[in-house]
Amino acid sequence: MAQFTLPKNSKIGKGKHFAAPGAARVKNFQIYRWDPDSGENPRTDTYEVDLDKCGPMVLDALIKIKNEIDPTLTFRRSCREGICGSCAMNIAGTNTLACTKAISEVSGDVKIYPLPHMPVVKDLVPDMTHFYAQYASIQPWLKTESSAPPDRERLQSVSDREKIDGLYECILCACCSTACPSYWWNGDRYLGPAVLLQAYRFIVDSRDESTGERLDNLEDPFRLYRCHTIMNCTRTCPKGLNPAKAIAEIKKLMIERRSA
Repeated sequence: MAQFTLPKNSKIGKGKHFAAPGAARVKNFQIYRWDPDSGENPRTDTYEVDLDKCGPMVLDALIKIKNEIDPTLTFRRSCREGICGSCAMNIAGTNTLACTKAISEVSGDVKIYPLPHMPVVKDLVPDMTHFYAQYASIQPWLKTESSAPPDRERLQSVSDREKIDGLYECILCACCSTACPSYWWNGDRYLGPAVLLQAYRFIVDSRDESTGERLDNLEDPFRLYRCHTIMNCTRTCPKGLNPAKAIAEIKKLMIERRSA
């Protein structure tokens, strides 16, 4: 049987334990820690949090830990309303948003890691450079050839507007892409669920006049067709969107124009 081991400097060690003396209702948070400047291996530190003095969400606990227990803990956060996508991380084995994940939903210790299969900047902060470059490659803005009406916006019918429901709500948190095995294996060339959902959002928008060009941009063995309908993307999306369906719709459009 084949055995695989991590490189020595990638093995995660046991870190520090921060107790909460006098707390009656305690929850343990096991958090991935890595500082590139220290030269040390990654570790998991354990923090005891007094739930009677903490808000209900995982992000509340992280902020409490940083403010009151360990100011060296590093993570991203912004809106605290599930809108910005900044606090995406792996919580209890699932990619989600810390601001919308209730502590009560996790039984036992809360284990928190950065989004998987992305370079780590520090602690819970992944490097999103490549992800954003892929997003830019689909030209995520309306492209038109005709002149805009001089006295009004470009209008849509109600039915045309409904076509982008379930697409425009994407907040680019990358939970879906980093849950996708195909993206793990081919992330250098496969665009991934999040970017392809965004691509379909502009392809299907009736105000956009570059559908053919957008499909040409995706007509590639890797950029689109590495999707194998594993469905991890749809299961993990914290906004309840369906990237797998969007990818399937793009493939259907590809087939339709070949047979036209």
